[in-house]
Amino acid sequence: MKTDPEKLSGIGKSFKEVGPYLGIGVQLAATIVLMVLIGNWLDKKFEQKFIFTLIFGLLGIFSGMYNLLKTLNYLEKKKKDSENAK
Repeated sequence: MKTDPEKLSGIGKSFKEVGPYLGIGVQLAATIVLMVLIGNWLDKKFEQKFIFTLIFGLLGIFSGMYNLLKTLNYLEKKKKDSENAK
């Protein structure tokens, strides 16, 4: 069910605009934490000190930042397209 943006109240309109941005931080943190946990598991499995945790932690940071930038670019493009359609 789509709602007409013209009919939304002030707070409803604000949530509709901000909503897509709210999960981005959680997504970034979840990516990093998951990769660190995988690295930690590999360190224990192969009896290493911290090399896999470091490698996978850095991989998590880079992939999380890539995802963040990709999502932000998509949302900004979507916002501009909707403004141009008006």
